[in-house]
Amino acid sequence: MRITFLLPGRGWKPVGGVKVVYEYANCLAQKGHEVTVVHPALLNTDTPISQYPKKFIRYMQAQVDRSYLPKDWFLVDPRVKMLWTWSLHPKYIPDADVIIATAWQTAEWLARYPERKGRKFYLIQHWENWNGTPQDRLTNTWRHPLQKIVIARWLEEIAVRLGTTAEYIPNGLDFTRFGVDIPIEQRHPASVFMLYHEQEWKGSADGIEALQIVKSHTPELRASLFGTSPRNRHLPKWIEYHRLPSPSLLRRLYNQSSIFLSPSWAEGWPLPPAEAMQCGAAVVATDIGGHQEFIENGVNGLLRPPKDPFALADAVSYLIKNPDIRIKYAVSGHSSIQQFTWERACSRLGKVLSGSERL
Repeated sequence: MRITFLLPGRGWKPVGGVKVVYEYANCLAQKGHEVTVVHPALLNTDTPISQYPKKFIRYMQAQVDRSYLPKDWFLVDPRVKMLWTWSLHPKYIPDADVIIATAWQTAEWLARYPERKGRKFYLIQHWENWNGTPQDRLTNTWRHPLQKIVIARWLEEIAVRLGTTAEYIPNGLDFTRFGVDIPIEQRHPASVFMLYHEQEWKGSADGIEALQIVKSHTPELRASLFGTSPRNRHLPKWIEYHRLPSPSLLRRLYNQSSIFLSPSWAEGWPLPPAEAMQCGAAVVATDIGGHQEFIENGVNGLLRPPKDPFALADAVSYLIKNPDIRIKYAVSGHSSIQQFTWERACSRLGKVLSGSERL
């Protein structure tokens, strides 16, 4: 099949939803499909290039230096065509057998495409109500005549409430990229790792507050954060920060940690806590739909209410003070996360796209 993915922008920095698309593109290309991933310079306009002279210059520069590609954080199979376009206007989009929107803005474009662009699918990875997203437009994309695919059960429930149907395909994980290198029982018991993100709903402020609470009565606490933005000037000096770590460094940081803290208020199917489980860290996370996809409270991790730094701090402290329980959760988490392979997810997606499994 000829398969096109529509991304909502460039892929130059690590973003979980973009990573999922690249994983699918690689897997489908390896199975013999002709895959194209479209990266638009402008997402919300069909205005001619001539109306944006300065942006056009930057657009052409990116075409030359290929700065729209994931050069340092993800290796895309050379058989995947990585297309850089001015916008998502249909004149820039190749004809295909299947075309997949991957964000609500791309779904708006896809709904207007002619049939020659391919049978229309919508890969839904979150309820994208952030950054001032118009609620009515977001909701309407779920009601467009696109075949929906969701990555989590809580998103499937939203589809049902909106009167539509969706195929459930949970994410996969790359078990060549992440794994246990440092034995779980040999790690510093008070070492905690966390993703830092500037978006409020990611809960980073809650996580940092929780770490400060733990530090106040556990001075041996070692905390490290990673993210894509520069270090926040308000971040306590005793907390390490790694901006845009390489894949090898990120694996090492996961392996040096006994506990991974994931304080988000909402997630589709979050990759960092799952990657931490691959690397043998015990996870303390908020009790939200995305985390519930692979964490069962008191079995392979701890779930606590969102927006409650004190509850998160209490859970982290509990694992520090009870290393046997922390090790039990880490081992159980590492075992349970093994089921989420990209081969399984990609095989399921391929069947849905080919029509052998109809929604």
